[in-house]
Amino acid sequence: MKAKQRSKGFASLTTITHCFGLKRDAYYKHKDRADRSLRLEQQIIDIARKRRKSLPKEGVRKLVKSLNMDFTKANIKVGRDTLFNVLRKNQMLTLIRKTSARTTNSYHRFYKYNNIIKDLEVTRANQVWVSDITYIRTIKGFCYLALITDMHSRKIVGYDVSDSLELKGCVRALNKAVYQAKKIKGLIHHSDRGIQYCSNVYTQILKRKKIDISMTEENHCYENAMAERVNGILKDEFYLDQTFDNVSHAKRAAKNA
Repeated sequence: MKAKQRSKGFASLTTITHCFGLKRDAYYKHKDRADRSLRLEQQIIDIARKRRKSLPKEGVRKLVKSLNMDFTKANIKVGRDTLFNVLRKNQMLTLIRKTSARTTNSYHRFYKYNNIIKDLEVTRANQVWVSDITYIRTIKGFCYLALITDMHSRKIVGYDVSDSLELKGCVRALNKAVYQAKKIKGLIHHSDRGIQYCSNVYTQILKRKKIDISMTEENHCYENAMAERVNGILKDEFYLDQTFDNVSHAKRAAKNA
């Protein structure tokens, strides 16, 4: 008499769920949740990859805002934590490279103004402009980006790329900002104590426009944090940390950023 042949390595779903004290319905509910989670994750990845093609270094916080419309169109809700976890799981987070180059010379004969925005509550656009200079690398050396940012809207209202740290670049950035602004009554200009911002030429422009002058006093990086942050964003997320062929190439990149 032949012994009964038994199938090895296989068991029915009913048998498996019974072994763990579960019901078939519980398994199917769990599987359905897992499938939905995988579909959501894949949707997030597909949408994020499209954005990453144009801005591969964009941070998660900005990515949440920039993709909000795409997520709404796809009828999905994605918070910052969910997006962060999905990007981290799929190795799509950005790596921020920090630099520590100095572009400020505060040892000069010009008058240094007090910090009048230290405890100020900024509630509107064109209330405080913050200014700073950052370097951009080229094959032949450095060029310098002068920036003026509105503290409330965080919008860059004036900028200039120059091949030197001379005053002209900062003046051009300031003139652009003033020209484009509609209302500057009650405006405060805040900067570090660099020689460019303390110079008579620069401060006279501010005084003629009736713009109050504020400057950092002790830890200038912390007292001008908004401007420092803008510099970091442009380099870390908008490609301005790379080495350009020449000043003209750097100017085009700054304009695009």
